Amino acid sequence: MTAAPVRVRRMTEDDCAAVAEVRVRGWQTAYQGLLPRWYLRAMSVEADTEVRRRHLAEAGARVVDLVAERAGSVVGWACHGPYRADEGAAGDGELYAVYVRPDQVGTGAGRALLAESVARATAAGYPALRLWVLTGNTRARCFYEAAGFAPDGAEEPWQVAGTTLMELRYARSLRP
Repeated sequence: MTAAPVRVRRMTEDDCAAVAEVRVRGWQTAYQGLLPRWYLRAMSVEADTEVRRRHLAEAGARVVDLVAERAGSVVGWACHGPYRADEGAAGDGELYAVYVRPDQVGTGAGRALLAESVARATAAGYPALRLWVLTGNTRARCFYEAAGFAPDGAEEPWQVAGTTLMELRYARSLRP
């Protein structure tokens, strides 16, 4: 049996609770063994729903939030926009996040979100799209590498819940 097709569209305020569910469950799955268990268990869909509402209201037109739907339900979320740092990547775009529900990993929802983010970043005129990924997040690194992203040599520490983890920056050239 094949999964229903994925439809990618812009996120609306009505999607905030579903996106928060995707984000929280995504963190709890993707970062298991990387972040403290107590921290992941304490994550709240309700609190993240409010964060999503504020983010959507304040993000502005240059930040693009997308959702993937399957059979009328939100199964994934991605967000991209201008690169947030100025260290030689000014003018580039940044993929801030891609998350799918844990039961949707490997079904094409993440690939559809990433492809749409790349297409929209290309159309917006970004010469490259960059992203940060935890060194220990092997699944995500393989996912991005399969989509044409590669480490560009930049690393930085990321601190969360009293834990310091290393992030690698990946990049992909965009051609219109």
